[in-house]
Formats: sequence, C-alpha cells, structure tokens
Amino acid sequence: MTVKLTVENALQAKQEIETLESQGYSKDHIHIFAHFKERADDINDALDTKDVGLKEQGLLDSMKNIFTSRGDELRNKMEATGLSKEEAAAAEMELDKGKLVIIAHKPQE
Repeated sequence: MTVKLTVENALQAKQEIETLESQGYSKDHIHIFAHFKERADDINDALDTKDVGLKEQGLLDSMKNIFTSRGDELRNKMEATGLSKEEAAAAEMELDKGKLVIIAHKPQE
C-alpha cells in the first residue's frame, strides 16, 4: 500500500513520518520529495529517510534520470514508489508550490 502526503515544512514532515512509523512503515520505505534536490537531501538526511534509488527504480530508470529535467526525475521517482502517472504529476505540482511530498510504501512480500 502506498501513502502520499503533502506538508508545508520539515517539522510537519517529521510529525507525519512518526505517524507512518507507528502504522508499520519503515524509514527505508519513506521518501520525502522537494522541488530542489538540496532541500530534499537535507530533509532526508535530517529525518533519516531515504531517497528513491536503484532498489525502487532499477538501473535503467536511474541512469535515465541523469539526463532528464528535475520535474521528469521527480515524477519518475514518485512513480517508482507506487504512484500512477497522474498522481505523480499532481504531486509534482505541489512541489512547484514549495511544499514537500512524503510517499511511504510497504515492499511486496
């Protein structure tokens, strides 16, 4: 099951992450997205959450993101966590407004 939340700042993100953890989501499967990569990296580091990587995306999609725009990269990563194309596009519009998007998913067993 994939959960998508939108928050205004890192403090709200921290609160939502604590709630997600209490619901059984692992920090290894909680991802915080921000429009600017540096902001996303700083928040992921501070809250001990993970960036979407090879495990979620696969090698080919990860390599493709090197040559795409930040918006395309974000949508690709959000789709890799379980969002549909439409959900990822809507989430990216929230990022354009300066908000943070949190996506949590439970791995397939």
